[in-house]
Amino acid sequence: MLKPFLFIPLLLLVGAPGFWQQTQSTPQNPSTAAAPAAPAPIPPEYANRTNPVKPTPESLARAKQIYSWDCALCHADNGSGKGDVAVEQKLDLLDLRDPSALKPWTDGQLFYIIRNGRGKMPAEGPRAKDDEVWNLIIYLHSMSKGQASTATPAS
Repeated sequence: MLKPFLFIPLLLLVGAPGFWQQTQSTPQNPSTAAAPAAPAPIPPEYANRTNPVKPTPESLARAKQIYSWDCALCHADNGSGKGDVAVEQKLDLLDLRDPSALKPWTDGQLFYIIRNGRGKMPAEGPRAKDDEVWNLIIYLHSMSKGQASTATPAS
């Protein structure tokens, strides 16, 4: 009865080292290495989408909680872009505390990026409901205004 439950962790343990070795290997001759692919363009229909959500203290607390679970590993709890994963992988991320950091993107484009991922940023996909993603965008904007720390995570 326990064999299926033992098989999955064993498979992960056996397959993980090869996966990490493959994804972290560096080319022997950097001059022949292919340049990293540019992120796929954001579909134009997202440029004019506006955030339909009106924030409440509860929704911002939920957004802060989602950020702490899904975003802070890379972007850091305070939005500095110096989270553990970003430092370990030497990623150069935006400082979300800087008011100009999100200016190049509309809320609709940010929604697309969070939902679908971009570059090395993984997709949130269907794990978060649309309202949660919109509230997360409001929370991201609050970081640049110094207001993010006022929302407390919901239990």
